[in-house]
Amino acid sequence: MTAIGKDPYNVIITGVGGQGNVIASRMLGNILAKKGFTITIGETFGVSQRGGSVMSHIRISARGTWSPQMPKGKADLVVALEPIESLRVMAGYGNPQTKVLSNSRPVYPVGVIAGDQKYPAKDELNEALLKLTSDVKFVDATDEALRLGEPILSNVIMMGAIAGLDDLPFDTPDFVEVVAGTFKKEKQEMNIRAFELGKELVKKV
Repeated sequence: MTAIGKDPYNVIITGVGGQGNVIASRMLGNILAKKGFTITIGETFGVSQRGGSVMSHIRISARGTWSPQMPKGKADLVVALEPIESLRVMAGYGNPQTKVLSNSRPVYPVGVIAGDQKYPAKDELNEALLKLTSDVKFVDATDEALRLGEPILSNVIMMGAIAGLDDLPFDTPDFVEVVAGTFKKEKQEMNIRAFELGKELVKKV
């Protein structure tokens, strides 16, 4: 088993309903469990089918099982499939050492679409996040998934970006192994391409 820098290492993957947050969390957990770590996952759902917040706590340990709900302020990595969710999670679970990895494409809530609310610009969101931590990276996951012709693959691109950070001990062969047990053969190649793309993207930001 490869060591992790902190035990437990606490990851939150957050997004809104329909973005594949739960699938990404389960896949990450399965990858690391196969490498010998004990994985505890706790999930909270808003009105997920209507675009509400979805948050998964993933606690990774070589020492044993931890509570599925991590304490406030103890996230080591926040992965946001929707940008403003990164700020929401950081406000409760972040600290100055937390790393933030966020998709850059927003999913506008009904209030914004109706003109009743304002969604912050990317620069405003980045500025707010940098008040909470100095390590913030935005990845154009949705845009790249659209170029692949499969917008749902933004969650897999973000998984590749997690691997590209080199904080957790997994890489493409580990992803390939889990993909083989998760997707039909015709979908495996596209998922692997998306994962590899995420690894490349995060190294450029």
